[in-house]
Amino acid sequence: MTERTFSIIKPDATRRNLTGKVNAVIEDAGLRIVAQRRIRMTEDQAKKFYEVHAARPFYGELVEFMTSAPVVVQVLEGENAVARYREVMGATNPADAAEGTIRKLYAESVGENSVHGSDSAENAAIEIAQFFTDDQIVG
Repeated sequence: MTERTFSIIKPDATRRNLTGKVNAVIEDAGLRIVAQRRIRMTEDQAKKFYEVHAARPFYGELVEFMTSAPVVVQVLEGENAVARYREVMGATNPADAAEGTIRKLYAESVGENSVHGSDSAENAAIEIAQFFTDDQIVG
């Protein structure tokens, strides 16, 4: 089933000019980038996006990190895109990530792990809507 998922190339990766390399891994995995833009996430955007973690001790640090440099927000499309992209990203901790995954290749730490991907089709739809309108997505 063709579906869409949401991706963020995080500040640690954009700071190191890795957008093209990350995109190559995504595309080599059979996912299509149907929308993409580079933005500077505002504090309000980051707080809303990560509000699920608001009670966690790392929330403030996460918001600060996500607003510290530009990010690249993306809509990816493909067969079982949510599960496929989670596989391509690799484990949250790069030390546990499989060879060839984005996090194994590029992440610096658990906190600076280069990419975000939606964890469900429902969340993907919510996350996509926070950063893109339907007419910005070219399938």
